[in-house]
Amino acid sequence: MRLAWSSDVHLNHVALPAWEDWVGEIRSAGADALLISGDLSEADDVVFQLRRIAETFDVPTYFVLGNHDFYFSSIGDTRRQVASVAREHSRLEYLTDVQPINLGNESYLIGDDGWADAIHGDFENSPVRLNDFPAIADFSESPPSTWQQTMRRLGRESADRLSDKLAMLSSSARQILVTTHVPPYREACLYDGKPANDDWAPFFICAQVGEVLHRFALDHPHIELTVLCGHTHHAGEVSVLANLKVLVAAAEYGKPRPERVLCVG
Repeated sequence: MRLAWSSDVHLNHVALPAWEDWVGEIRSAGADALLISGDLSEADDVVFQLRRIAETFDVPTYFVLGNHDFYFSSIGDTRRQVASVAREHSRLEYLTDVQPINLGNESYLIGDDGWADAIHGDFENSPVRLNDFPAIADFSESPPSTWQQTMRRLGRESADRLSDKLAMLSSSARQILVTTHVPPYREACLYDGKPANDDWAPFFICAQVGEVLHRFALDHPHIELTVLCGHTHHAGEVSVLANLKVLVAAAEYGKPRPERVLCVG
């Protein structure tokens, strides 16, 4: 199977010519499916964009959501709406909401939105505050003193869902693609080739997802895990263990593009 992978496409910022270029690149790649690792748009537009994608491509679209997809709504409301539209369209698979997908030849695809969980770095003393806080109701409707706790809870929930999905897999699995929005390791969270410093790390790494994947990889050395993520807009590739690597997609507002075509199965 050939998967055309994009991330952080931010389709609400994309003019028609750039949209058509993106569609053309994916079609010309001869992909059997499209994979998007979050930040499709914003909450008031993401369902429209998903329907648009489903009507444009005649192959399945596997996806997770990123932080921007919840802007101007709440996380729970957005996930419910997205899960509902994905259930209506046979070509849409919201990975956070579905069980592992068998890609053939003992290869599987799992995913979860993920969330930067403020474990790495220095959240309390960082001058960085993302637009997530005023733009997402889970934060804007709560005092700042609760934000770090909320981030850690969201990261833990993502890690738990991924742990459950990993436990569903057959012991004969040989390859697993894990799609999430936020890099799970600091060494994979790159800006101009350098890992995130203590100011930025709290907002760009989901350490709890990283712990789950690291533990699974150690316990299953015969299984190859490849993590596909975005969020940083800077490309990166890191081998964490012999059987665990992380690929991070680059992105530019207004110019979506396939990061690469992955051959699996």
